[in-house]
Amino acid sequence: MAQITVLEHDIGTIKYNDKDYISLTDIANSKENEQRAADIIKNWIRNRGTLEFIGTWEKIYNPDFKVVKFDHFKMSSGLPSFVLSPGKWIKETSAVGIVVKSGRYGGTYAHKDIAFEFASAINPAFKLYLIKEFQRLKDSEFEQLGWDIKRNLTKINYRIHTDAIKETLIPKLLKSSQIGFLYANEADILNMALFGMTAKQWKAENPNLKGNIRDYANVNQLVCLANLESLNAHLINENLPQSQRIEKLNKVAIHQMSILVNDKTIKQLEQK
Repeated sequence: MAQITVLEHDIGTIKYNDKDYISLTDIANSKENEQRAADIIKNWIRNRGTLEFIGTWEKIYNPDFKVVKFDHFKMSSGLPSFVLSPGKWIKETSAVGIVVKSGRYGGTYAHKDIAFEFASAINPAFKLYLIKEFQRLKDSEFEQLGWDIKRNLTKINYRIHTDAIKETLIPKLLKSSQIGFLYANEADILNMALFGMTAKQWKAENPNLKGNIRDYANVNQLVCLANLESLNAHLINENLPQSQRIEKLNKVAIHQMSILVNDKTIKQLEQK
């Protein structure tokens, strides 16, 4: 549940089937009092033009929409005896563009396409401000994307410590000569453990690429690298010799990468 304020009126929004829905009840209340909101929505939905609009929307987005029942409602629209409520519309046609909620955030909600159309019937100027404030809400949510990524990385790190070790070993197990070699740069210890080569060796193999080996690391490797940095700092504090540290770091890298390469959350992050 999120709220936007349009011309000093609070308008509720919710997520339904992963789509944005806006409160028709709150929009109606911007024109009349709460006792009249339900009547305003009923009068709007029984209008032939409204039925044409919401029926067409359902045909486009709802494969389970009962078109025959919709046609019956459309033929009856305009008759003095014709009465239609959001609840009846949903029940009879299996519509999904409008939903009725009970409880604390109860009321009638509609997909933003339909909600904007309803706002036009209430007050065209109000609709413009509604669109503006709704877009402001979406922009604010987009700004939170960075935080969401960090949160997902935290979940991934948790899985690293709980998942079983997989059979595939990535990267390769270091040779004895690589473990025993003295590395002047601590960063190269991590590079060897994860990538199997030093920064200088990578540069020699990729003379035409700008930057360094870590600039070309994927999301899996960056997550693993962050964990190796923390572990290496701990091992240094334990006064562990470099040869023992690089061996431990290499084994940890193999364990973590074997998990990360198949992690669904990581794959989603790579697609963004």
